[in-house]
Amino acid sequence: MNEPRPTRSPADPQARWFAIVSGEKRGCGAAAARCFLTHQELLYRFALGVGNLLCRLPGYVKRAPCPVISVGNLTVGGTGKTPMVAYLARLVTEQGKRPLIASRGYGGRPGTPNEEARELERLCPGVPHVQNPVRLKAIREWTAGHPCDVAILDDGFQHRQLARDLDVVLIDALRPFGFGRLLPRGLLREPRSALRRADIAIITRAELVGETELARLKRGLAPLVRPATPILVAQHQPVGLSMLDGSTRPPQWLRGQDVAAACGIGNPEAFRRTLGHLGAQLKLFETFRDHHPYTHDDLARLIKAAGDAGAKTLVTTGKDYVKWLPLLGDRQTAGVQVGALEVTMKLAEGEDVLRSRVAALWR
Repeated sequence: MNEPRPTRSPADPQARWFAIVSGEKRGCGAAAARCFLTHQELLYRFALGVGNLLCRLPGYVKRAPCPVISVGNLTVGGTGKTPMVAYLARLVTEQGKRPLIASRGYGGRPGTPNEEARELERLCPGVPHVQNPVRLKAIREWTAGHPCDVAILDDGFQHRQLARDLDVVLIDALRPFGFGRLLPRGLLREPRSALRRADIAIITRAELVGETELARLKRGLAPLVRPATPILVAQHQPVGLSMLDGSTRPPQWLRGQDVAAACGIGNPEAFRRTLGHLGAQLKLFETFRDHHPYTHDDLARLIKAAGDAGAKTLVTTGKDYVKWLPLLGDRQTAGVQVGALEVTMKLAEGEDVLRSRVAALWR
């Protein structure tokens, strides 16, 4: 299938940075930019060293009034944290316990939930979610007036001021180690040695790589984690297409369909590959920066571009869709259907290990 080259929105400087650090962008200007980013990487590494020293000071790391499960990653960009948080919230609920989700609330306006919170509300309705950069404060305030058996930290691996009872770290199978460089020269938030802190390592998006590549990644991870740390394998499983008219369609409906797609997530390539695996005929694929605040003009332009490209359907991610819905309302979409590809996390290897580790928090 001949797929279109991803189109970068003018509002996507993140894509330009990615092209530089990945080496995709060539030329003298890109080389100079990489040289500058290498110097910035040294400053970032120094800041990490200071942070590591702080974590060793008495009283710096504090404990919450309930057990804490952290879900995080080693790199910037999407590794599947939101689906994994939802998976754990459902798992805890199945075990008869009461979970609380706590996140920083990045990109949200004061007093309003960000897109991750709205997406989690759809994925695990009824599970309370508090947002505060100081996660300990948010957890303490909630537990002071509500029953809570466990707090699940969304994007908590680097939030080291809060002690955790189970540290779950996600590694994206498509780009596991961020080109081997720290921010801003690469995608790594911390050196690979930080994986020694992980209690469980989970390779995500395993369905998008071959068995040989997956086996190679497992071998590469083994010496980076502690000997007792299990390495699990997860897949992002498409479960349906939620349409603007309220209908739902099975993911197989996309096979052979002329489709345009757009997203503003940390790893748009994973979304593009998923649509390709489902057999969608991509006529247009546009990326925005992560957490992009969509406008009416953005959506009007996307719908028109989809129609001009010959697509009958415009598809986005669940994370983007919660921001599209208030803007679309009852507007006409010029014969282009609009919908979101819904995905859920599935443990392909090691589900029993994760369940037992979570259950052990209350023994």
